[in-house]
Amino acid sequence: MENLIFCLNATIPIFLTLVLGFLFRRIGLFDDTFVSRMNKFVFAAALPALLFQDISSADFYDVWDGRMVLFCFLATLASIAISTGLSFFLKPKDIQGEFIQASYRSSAALLGIAVIQNLYGNAGMAPLMIIASVPLYNVMAVTVLSFFRPGQDKFNKRMLKNTIRGIVTNPIILGILAGMIWSVLKLPKPVILDTTINNLGKIATPLGLMAMGGSLKLGKAFSRIKAAAACTFLKLIGFEALFLPLAVSLGFTKDKLVAIIIMLGSATTVSCFIMAKNMDHEGSFSSGVILLTTLLSAFTLTFWLFLCRNMGLI
Repeated sequence: MENLIFCLNATIPIFLTLVLGFLFRRIGLFDDTFVSRMNKFVFAAALPALLFQDISSADFYDVWDGRMVLFCFLATLASIAISTGLSFFLKPKDIQGEFIQASYRSSAALLGIAVIQNLYGNAGMAPLMIIASVPLYNVMAVTVLSFFRPGQDKFNKRMLKNTIRGIVTNPIILGILAGMIWSVLKLPKPVILDTTINNLGKIATPLGLMAMGGSLKLGKAFSRIKAAAACTFLKLIGFEALFLPLAVSLGFTKDKLVAIIIMLGSATTVSCFIMAKNMDHEGSFSSGVILLTTLLSAFTLTFWLFLCRNMGLI
């Protein structure tokens, strides 16, 4: 029972905060414009500040783990390959691009940091997981959505170039890199600067979760329920069951293992819907998977954490 309470304390507050955002949107406290700006603020300012603060305050040489970065990269790449292969069984295939993206692309940065903060008090190994997976998420999302765009067989190279440019200027990646440089050079942080950045970072998680909840919409979300259920299974259970035992066998434990659990089995990110719509996909399938994975991941993530906690791994 103690282990279950430990895991529930890490996951349930996160999803209750997300539900608050959804409720605030329903009763009119949030609107589309406010949610959009809040998402942009968290992405461009608060979350980079949080990551910078945690990394710059740590000893880089103590926290860097090349094996973990490589594992996260290869596991993400394998997940994309598996979901791409399975997508060819869809009939009709008009949602193929959305299926692939929604099955592998996690809310790794936001949910990963939130869970690890609840367990360990800081971002832990989440930045290493983000470095390994998030750029690959974005590049492959554009590749997949361009290649499998309904009614188009040509690959959109211009969109891929724009995405690579976006990754280079991604505020989250820049926040991580700035923190790493600060840590490596052992630069001092005046109290005024440290407190200001710390205050900005503290609001990243609650604001980001409420913005994520406020972004969820029903619409035609469940018009392809069987495909959505299969995609949800892959996202929350399939990849976790496939790669988590391998991570354990390689010796990953504690915050490293929690970061891997989040990467493999957290909810599909809301940006999947935004990117699908912006690249001429219908988007309702992505919306359905986001809703399902967001609701069910409260239970599946708790299960994976509870399992590893009982095994003494976290």
